[in-house]
Amino acid sequence: MNLKLYAHPFSSYCQKVLIALYENDIPFEWRELSSEHPEIYADFAAMWPIKRFPILIDGNQTIVESTIIIEHLELHYPGPVSLLPANARHALEVRKLDRFFDCYVSTPGQKIVFDAMRPEDERDIRGVREARDMLDTAYAWLDKQLDGKPWATGNDFSLADCSAAPSLFYADWTHRIDPSFTNLIAYRKRLLARPSFARAVDEARPYRPLFPLGAPDRD
Repeated sequence: MNLKLYAHPFSSYCQKVLIALYENDIPFEWRELSSEHPEIYADFAAMWPIKRFPILIDGNQTIVESTIIIEHLELHYPGPVSLLPANARHALEVRKLDRFFDCYVSTPGQKIVFDAMRPEDERDIRGVREARDMLDTAYAWLDKQLDGKPWATGNDFSLADCSAAPSLFYADWTHRIDPSFTNLIAYRKRLLARPSFARAVDEARPYRPLFPLGAPDRD
């Protein structure tokens, strides 16, 4: 098997890549990064000293960053579900939304989560407040953008939706989406019903006790 994915099933960026793999039924070897497999983590750290996951090994290539991994899969392992439009202008819109979910939903959400893992005397109260403000702003913008759209950029499931699914999944646990944002809430439900993401969510269920803010009894 050519492809090896070094990842953890509870990680949002790992789930983002898993969605792409599952959408096109691409076979890969799972290399779980956990304390139970120190030898796997040692291999991972040797290949990518930055130690941010996931990474994908394809033969003698090491591909890092979730978006680049998905673009690599699109280029070298195309399947029935194309996650990037052939039209360059449409592809730019998909990439824009992919970056939006990573930078303005996932990043502030992670800021809040990681802050909760710190000792109380090292907490960043101002940073967390700014992260929550960013999420509220992002939610409002997305709710307008999604009006009349089944998926992030229109009728077709894409890279942007691979990014959106775990970003919104965990962000709503961290900073609840206001009920007035009906388009965004409906979109999150559609993502959870998508078989590729539903599979990733189910695979991560055993790790929910690890969520530092307490995983809610939903989803």
